Amino acid sequence: MAFVLLAVLFLLLKLAGVAWVENINVWWVCAPLACAAVWWALADKYGYTQRKAMERMDALKESRRQRSIEALGRGVKKKR
Repeated sequence: MAFVLLAVLFLLLKLAGVAWVENINVWWVCAPLACAAVWWALADKYGYTQRKAMERMDALKESRRQRSIEALGRGVKKKR
């Protein structure tokens, strides 16, 4: 995501006519988009994306389980 944000920032600065960005070749401005594409391809290939999705799903299941336990009155007793 950082690569995409960097590319968008560079493109906006180039379109706005900022001097130091305007002199840079457009390929260097768009290079973060290529880096983002490579990152996403590698993340998918090596399972990073799926692993993160599974971690989020496990966290959701655990929170639902905790809510159910508390709703049944079986949760940790609160001290008065």
